[in-house]
Amino acid sequence: MGARITPVDRVMVGLSGGVDSAVAAHRLIAQGYRVEALFMKNWEEDDAPGYCAAAQDLADAAAVAERLGIRLHTVNFATEYWDQVFAYFLEEYRALRTPNPDVLCNREIKFRAFLDHALGLGADVIATGHYARIIRDTDGCQLRLCADPNKDQTYFLYLLDQTQLARSLFPLAELTKPEVRAIARGLGLANAGKRDSTGICFIGERRFRDFLARYLPREPGPIETPDGRRLGEHQGLAYYTIGQRQGLGVGGVAGGGEAPWFVAAKDQAHNRLILVQGGDHPLLQSQSLTADRLHWISGSPPGPAPFPCQARLRHRQPLQACTLIRITERRCEVRFAEPQRAVTPGQALVFYAGDCCLGGATVDRAQP
Repeated sequence: MGARITPVDRVMVGLSGGVDSAVAAHRLIAQGYRVEALFMKNWEEDDAPGYCAAAQDLADAAAVAERLGIRLHTVNFATEYWDQVFAYFLEEYRALRTPNPDVLCNREIKFRAFLDHALGLGADVIATGHYARIIRDTDGCQLRLCADPNKDQTYFLYLLDQTQLARSLFPLAELTKPEVRAIARGLGLANAGKRDSTGICFIGERRFRDFLARYLPREPGPIETPDGRRLGEHQGLAYYTIGQRQGLGVGGVAGGGEAPWFVAAKDQAHNRLILVQGGDHPLLQSQSLTADRLHWISGSPPGPAPFPCQARLRHRQPLQACTLIRITERRCEVRFAEPQRAVTPGQALVFYAGDCCLGGATVDRAQP
């Protein structure tokens, strides 16, 4: 975690009910900070078990706070989440893009609404259980990779700015996930073995298509090959994503051979879903892309185009060599050293220089 930041004294930890934020709070207490915790409820449309189980998470957070001897505050950010995150989520799916709501949730809820609320309660800074590292120097704050490459979450934090990073602590930066669980067991925390949350909170364990159909109408249309051969019927282009293999309903197509089918394109003009066979099909490969909503953590581009760096198109993807061949205030054009599979409009494209996360953008269009 690095040297203690002065004159920071009071830290508000975002306590989710999971093991990561619990150990983050413990580490700060051990370092001598005055620590309090805040539990955020961000969704209340459906609290049924197996979906967004806020009641159980709150109970787990309360048990951790009691065990650590710290005060637990609660706050409901459901309105802010709906307005700032979920409305965007639906807008993107209506446009047949595939958004990443966790990225926006971090910027708008965990490091804006939470930060503002914590400062209002008298905290100097906030802390979370994210796996990432903040380096502070005379030029400001840098967001860097953490010690555990399997858990690094900088991909989801690229929209943070200097103000947000300056008021944040990531106490797990130097730890691996097994080490975090071992610490939790040593403390006797009941959530030491709690399963990591996966997927999107407000969808939970239910089928994604069924959830989305509550907000976006089904608009069936043909499933076809690139040459126009009909394979079946889709339920609505918004319910599918580029590179998708499961849930297509075209297994055993006559004359199709054994290779699995993948979504390669969405033809909005004719409401057609285009599938190809084989994960390495040329229509799934892209050497270049354009992206919009460009954001730099430092506040400005790291250099003029052409600018060589690395990037990833999905969480945990190994860093890919690339060049930003065109940079404007809000858009960029990127060419990769190697073709990239299933480049998906709406997803995050995050840039790195070594272990430093520079910022990122939202994929707009894949190019050959």
